[in-house]
Amino acid sequence: MLLEEFESERNAVINPERVVEPIENFPEVTISCFSWKLFDAVLATFPDAKQIGELHSSTGLIPVYEVEYKGKRFALFHSFVGEPICVGNYEELMAMGSKRLIILGTCGVLDKSIESCGIIIPTKAIRDEGTSYHYAPPSDTIEVNTKYIPEFKEVLKECGYPYVEGITWTTDAIYRETRERVNRRKEQGAICVEMECAGMQAVCDFRGTEFFQFFYAADNLDHSSWQPRSLAGEVQLDEKTKIMFLAFELGVKILETEVL
Repeated sequence: MLLEEFESERNAVINPERVVEPIENFPEVTISCFSWKLFDAVLATFPDAKQIGELHSSTGLIPVYEVEYKGKRFALFHSFVGEPICVGNYEELMAMGSKRLIILGTCGVLDKSIESCGIIIPTKAIRDEGTSYHYAPPSDTIEVNTKYIPEFKEVLKECGYPYVEGITWTTDAIYRETRERVNRRKEQGAICVEMECAGMQAVCDFRGTEFFQFFYAADNLDHSSWQPRSLAGEVQLDEKTKIMFLAFELGVKILETEVL
């Protein structure tokens, strides 16, 4: 079976260090999100942001910025949707010098009681995709967010945000989320579905870097017909922007308690 061919060998034919150069004094914490409109809204709040690098691909350039929040330095970049490119881009960010990633994801809910833009903390990901199998031995699930959940819950409490936590379903095929498969994933305990979490945790584990992801709830699959709700980038953008700054709050807490 192809998905059982995991290799622990670190050296590949093409390594990210051959593609990018290290960036001196790269910020200790990197923050990202997937929505272009959300990213642009957040970047606009940092008038002194400076570009420190960029990722190159045939789909375009991704600038990497340095921003300052509450006196702390952060790297900030926009992640592309879809696990292979998301993982590949972060491979290059790690080669540049990124050590910790906090990423705000968008997800569909498999539990209609989770409100639009409600915050979800994943604790495990169902590996219904392919990229993670190149970074971790085969298994149905992978433990995610093994660090920083207590700290993030403190941030949510301090900022007055409710949340739910549970299993996420990571899949490559958004147009193959059949009703039968949705019900099967719900039986496995999944409360939401997205496209990147399993692979991002796997690559960070493989490379020995730290990873934390949380979601805001967007569309609803727990209904007789699909409900887009806040999936479009411009819908509830102000609320999404506030949620994005929870990532910076967590980053500040990490920097104040761990990084000397």
